[in-house]
Amino acid sequence: MPPSSYTPYSAELVSLHFSPSTDAATHLARMAGPVGAMVTNGQIQPEEPQTKNATPYDYPAPATPHAASISLLGSSARAWLDQVKGSGSGVIPVLAGLVTIIAVFQIQNPLFLSAGNLVNLLVQGAVFVLLGMAEVFVLLLGEIDLSVGYVAGIGATVTAILVSNFGGNWPWWVAMAAGLATTTLIGAAQGSLIARLHLPSFVVTLAGLLGWEGVMILMIDHAAPSSGGLISISNSIVYDLVNGNLNQVAGWIAMLLVVGLFAILSILHNHRRRSAGLPTPASSLTILRIAVATIAGVALILICNANRGVTVPLRGVPFVVPIVLATLVTWNFLLGRTRFGRYVYAIGGNPEAARRAGINLALIRTVAFALAGLTAGFAGIIYESRLGSISENIDGGTLVLFAVAAAVIGGTSLFGGRGKMIHAVLGGLLIAAIYNGLGLLGVSAATEYIVTALVLLAAVTVDSLTRGNSKSATAR
Repeated sequence: MPPSSYTPYSAELVSLHFSPSTDAATHLARMAGPVGAMVTNGQIQPEEPQTKNATPYDYPAPATPHAASISLLGSSARAWLDQVKGSGSGVIPVLAGLVTIIAVFQIQNPLFLSAGNLVNLLVQGAVFVLLGMAEVFVLLLGEIDLSVGYVAGIGATVTAILVSNFGGNWPWWVAMAAGLATTTLIGAAQGSLIARLHLPSFVVTLAGLLGWEGVMILMIDHAAPSSGGLISISNSIVYDLVNGNLNQVAGWIAMLLVVGLFAILSILHNHRRRSAGLPTPASSLTILRIAVATIAGVALILICNANRGVTVPLRGVPFVVPIVLATLVTWNFLLGRTRFGRYVYAIGGNPEAARRAGINLALIRTVAFALAGLTAGFAGIIYESRLGSISENIDGGTLVLFAVAAAVIGGTSLFGGRGKMIHAVLGGLLIAAIYNGLGLLGVSAATEYIVTALVLLAAVTVDSLTRGNSKSATAR
């Protein structure tokens, strides 16, 4: 039978078995033959497909629909695990670490998993999560922003001054918009220096860490010279961003809407990929994701609706929880579904290749730093809402370390090109769990810093080793 009558196999499934002893005629015969063919004694022979490295979409369909569903679910799950292993530390180690920390603290203190403490943990972690999201924007580019702590302080100070008697009691939304606009401009200015003058981001944002602290102190002293360096939040709406709660019915309605929207978008996304002829996860896996999201939502509402008050009843989901979720969804969409997001990952992965592809590196970097400033400003407003005031004593240096730690511990690479906003959420919750648990045990602040430092060091080590292994595998 002539070679042209053979059915070629996918190059992903078959190897050609080259060896140093193969003669030139055999090499030429292989080059002339179909992809997936091998040569024996100079004759082209068809080769059976090898499915060792095949994707779940390359496996032959089982005989029955039930078996097909089970096979696709299993193969899709294996592909997802392989993707997690191949893309760095991933989220599985973080989730495992979070579960371990929760188990240890619960054994040491049974109050750790009480409804009141869990809700308090979510509130504590909100600032870490938002600052981590701000850091993700620049880490994806292979840059860093050391100024996000005091940039957050600037946003909080502008908002606090404008809604107070010192600034004229402006409407809350005008004050918040002014605070967020200020931090966005700060981020854009720093990004412009880094992108257009080619200054190291470490140096520019380190200068920002020092300079913006001074600006914040001057603002507070000028606006409220007799306040002792502290401005209290007198506006109830700004204060309730963290301290207010949804009522119990509204919490259930919001959860059902979010889970329903997630289910619809997941199904439509799979339908579009299937219609376009693209690989699509098994329907069983999509159903499993929706079920997990539903269970998580129900658990969250049950915990938050439990009475956690001491002297008066206190129930409901804190407003800050849906606020953080909305921020996560927005930034996740921006990075995962827009051209800007693809450009960010491209620059972080290989800046020179991105430049040759026609991407405006300076513009994308500037916008990324502006978005980092915007998110940091929002974190600052949440920070002052939780405390009920903004003070000159805000420790922006520690906050920026927590921001970097949240992003990196969650799985975002320090070297650029790899990371997601969900990583900041996981890392921020893990840091909050550490501080919350150690606080319940009465551990000193010094021990808290040491434990967080060790966790961060472990995360960076895993990231570096994973990156090195990926480069070695690529080289081979």
